[in-house]
Amino acid sequence: MTELSNIIITEEEIRNRIKEIGSQVSKDYEGKELVMVCVLKGAAVFVSDLMRAINIPAVCVDFLSISSYAERSEAGAVRILKDLDIDITNRDVLVVEDIIDTGFTLGYLLRILKARTPASLKVAVLLDRPALRIVDLPVAYKGFEIPEEFVVGYGLDYNQKYRNLPYICLLKTKK
Repeated sequence: MTELSNIIITEEEIRNRIKEIGSQVSKDYEGKELVMVCVLKGAAVFVSDLMRAINIPAVCVDFLSISSYAERSEAGAVRILKDLDIDITNRDVLVVEDIIDTGFTLGYLLRILKARTPASLKVAVLLDRPALRIVDLPVAYKGFEIPEEFVVGYGLDYNQKYRNLPYICLLKTKK
């Protein structure tokens, strides 16, 4: 059984931080065409709001779906379930992710995308859990640092539930 707990990041805090990130992205990519790569499903809400907070005219968005799993024979294995439709060769790319924990999955994804020779490759993440980080990653835009506890809301789920919450809250699991 699961139960929602304390709200740790309010809807207003998220909205304000996304405006700040959007403003910085707009400055950094002024005069350029930006390709935003949304990592599904968790980052869909974040990328939607972030796109609207960016005020450069040439913004494209594409979606990528990956699955990471840790079976004994394939510890830390990652596979692409849905690849990009847009060619990112010689284009400025911003990977938009919901949360970074260990960094294994995003590190793998960045290696794949870098091999496609984009002009630039940066990361925007809504939530960062640096206490769990194993792989050092270059994060250009970060929303919030959070503790090691399990969170849901604003695109993040537990068994495909709670993505629709407009805030981030802790999830308690009861036995």
